[in-house]
Amino acid sequence: MADVLRSLRLGGRGDPARACALALGAEGVALSLLVGNGRMAEPLWCHPEVSARFEELQFTLGEGPGPDAVRTGSPVLEPDLDRVRPDRWPALLPPARDMGVHGVCCFPLGIGAIRVGVLTVLCDGDRTMSVQQSADAIALAAALTGALLNGNGNGGPVLGVFLDRPTGLHRAAVHQATGMISVQIGGTMEEALLRLRAHAYSSERPLGEVADDVVARRLRFNDNDDSSSNGDGSGNGFDDDTNGPYSPGDGKG
Repeated sequence: MADVLRSLRLGGRGDPARACALALGAEGVALSLLVGNGRMAEPLWCHPEVSARFEELQFTLGEGPGPDAVRTGSPVLEPDLDRVRPDRWPALLPPARDMGVHGVCCFPLGIGAIRVGVLTVLCDGDRTMSVQQSADAIALAAALTGALLNGNGNGGPVLGVFLDRPTGLHRAAVHQATGMISVQIGGTMEEALLRLRAHAYSSERPLGEVADDVVARRLRFNDNDDSSSNGDGSGNGFDDDTNGPYSPGDGKG
């Protein structure tokens, strides 16, 4: 881990997620940043692919160790998901186990009330996290926090490869869809995101796919109930040539 931290300070290249996973002896590692007024978790890097899928699962459901770590500002350590109470994360636990996630430990990035992101570590099949692994993960989270709060995300040497990614937000459609839904239902952004997540969960689809439908005006949300419709009361969630869903600025009510 000392070598990894040194490489990060020097702006080393390569795959930081893979390097961190190897240094931690973990099944996977993911780093997400909090962006926008809604403080949505924006994935920066993940390794391997199961880490990305688990991050998407947490984001779609809005529950799990990552959201809890961000909300409380304290690490959430659950190296054995089989020992977690079923009612703690009822929607997350079954699909997490199905994708082969044995345990998860999440470390918030921030100082005091300031939250900038979260580091997610997937535990291996032993379903434990040693004292050394925990210390290394805390050191990594602290290094990332310092780099982000020091404002070195625009080409500075501290973050280096961390922010070497395509311009734009991975979850741009979710941000846009949340704004559109808030207008449709006449509610807050928080309420809109909750409705979007509920629809994604009930339809068993990724949140991003549902958001794409909202942005493309194939799906709208009614302001008088919890269902979504195509604007003609059918409730099937998709529009047609004559009944496009409402979106901000199109003049439709």
